[in-house]
Amino acid sequence: MSKRVLTTESGAPVADNQNSASAGVGGPLLLQDQHLLEKLARFNRERIPERVVHARGSGAYGHFTVTDDVSDLTSAAFLSTVGKRTELFTRFSTVADNLGGADAVRDPRGFAVKFYTEEGNYDFVGNNTPVFFIKDPLKFPDFIHSQKRDPFTGKQEPDNVWDFWAHAPEATHQVTWLMGDRGIPASYRHMNGYGSHTYQWTNAAGDAFFVKYHFKTNQGIRSLSAEQGQELAGKDANSHQTDLLQAIERGVHPSWTLYVQVMPAAEADGYRFNPFDLTKVWPHADYPLRRVGRLVLDRNPDNVFAEVEQAAFSPNNFVPGIGPSPDKMLQGRLFAYADAHRYRLGVNHTQLAVNAPRATTADNYGRDGLMAANAQPRGEKNYEPNSFGGPAETGTPLSAPLAVHGHTGTHEAPAHSKDDDFFQAGELYRLMSEEERARLVANIAGGLSQVSREDVIEKNLAHFHAADPEYGKRVEAAVRALREG
Repeated sequence: MSKRVLTTESGAPVADNQNSASAGVGGPLLLQDQHLLEKLARFNRERIPERVVHARGSGAYGHFTVTDDVSDLTSAAFLSTVGKRTELFTRFSTVADNLGGADAVRDPRGFAVKFYTEEGNYDFVGNNTPVFFIKDPLKFPDFIHSQKRDPFTGKQEPDNVWDFWAHAPEATHQVTWLMGDRGIPASYRHMNGYGSHTYQWTNAAGDAFFVKYHFKTNQGIRSLSAEQGQELAGKDANSHQTDLLQAIERGVHPSWTLYVQVMPAAEADGYRFNPFDLTKVWPHADYPLRRVGRLVLDRNPDNVFAEVEQAAFSPNNFVPGIGPSPDKMLQGRLFAYADAHRYRLGVNHTQLAVNAPRATTADNYGRDGLMAANAQPRGEKNYEPNSFGGPAETGTPLSAPLAVHGHTGTHEAPAHSKDDDFFQAGELYRLMSEEERARLVANIAGGLSQVSREDVIEKNLAHFHAADPEYGKRVEAAVRALREG
C-alpha cells in the first residue's frame, strides 16, 4: 500500500506541516507560507451558522418498507406496492437549545425523515408530539425568542417562557404534553414521531384525503423524570447521540411503524375540531390509525458535520400524491424551512450528497450561485420554455387543489363545535393516571413558581382552570406552596 501524501487545497504536496516558514531561526513568519495561510484561513471558516431552532441533533440512514396497501389513498410511487423499499435519512433534535446543549432536557424533539424516492426527495418534518404551541406562523419568531436564551442573562428565563404562554391560551394543550411524562424521552429510539400538521394525500383517481402521520416506536415509549433527566444531562450531555450511535454500531437497529389517520376531504368543514389547527389532535375514535409501513435505521453517518448538520429538510419537498393542507403553520413552514437552508448552506445545498435526490436527477433551470457543482451541459439553454429539448412542465399537479373559503385576505376555517383552546388539553389531563397527573403538576409548578410577575402566573393558572377545574386547582396549590415555602 502506497504512502498517502498530505496536500494543500490545490493538491500540491506539503513539505512541512509542523513548522511555519520564517525568516531565520526565531524570525518573523513569511507571507509566502501558502500552507500556513490556507490552513488558518480555512480554520476560521470551518463553522456554518447553526440552526436557529433544532440546532442540537443526531442522524442516521435507513430504509422504509411498505407493509400495507395504501394505493387507494395516494399515488405516491414509494408507497405504491407492498414490500417496496425506499432509502432514507433521519434527523432527531431538541428544539430550543444551542448546538452544544444537553440531550436529556425537557423540550419537544424534532423527528425529520428524508425519503430518497424515485420521484424526488420527500421530506417528512415532524416532532415527537402530535400538537404544537401555536397555530399561526406570525407568532413563531416571538415564540422562539421567548424560549431561547435571554439576550441579557444569556440563559433561558422562566419569565419569558411563561409570559409568552400566558398570552397564548392555545399553547395549553402542548404545555400539558411537554410538562407530562413524555417531556424528556429516555432516548431518540424510545419516542414516537408525529407529522403534527395535517397533510393531503391524493390517489390516482384524483380523490383527496387529509392525513395525519404517526411513527410509533417499536422499542416502546421510555421517558425520564425531571430528576433523571438532570442527572443524565450532567453525566453525558450527548446521551441521546451516544445511545443512537452505539445501538446502530451494535447491530440493534431501531425501528418505527408508520400509521396514518385518514379523513375524506369532504368531511373537513363539518368536523367538530378544526382539522387544520396544529394545537388539536383527531381522536382515534373518530379517525382510527391505518398502518402503512416500517422505518428502520441501520447505518451511522461517516461525518456528523457533512451529513447531520448539513442535512436540509423542507416540508415543501413533496412528491406526486402528497401535498399540503390549509394548516396555517404548515403553510408558513413551506417557505421558512427552505429559506433557512438557503441562508445556512447556500442556494445549492440540494447538491450536497445528503440532500441530493438519488433515483432521479434534479433537472431544471436553476443556475450558478455559490458552490454550484452541477454544471450546465454544453450548449443547453438556461431558460424555459425553449425549442431545444430542455426539461418541460408536466401539467399534472402533485396533489389536488385546496378549497378556499371566503374572499378576504384574513380567511378563517369554518366554525367547529369544539374549536376552543382548552377542551383537548383537559381531555389529555383526564386520560392520565393519578401518578402521571402528580408529576405533570409538579413539573408545571416547578417552572411557573419561578416567574417574577404575579399577573403572568395568574394568566397561566387561568388556562389550566379552563382546561379542567381539578387540573387548575392542583397546579395553583402547588405553585402557591412553592412560592410561599
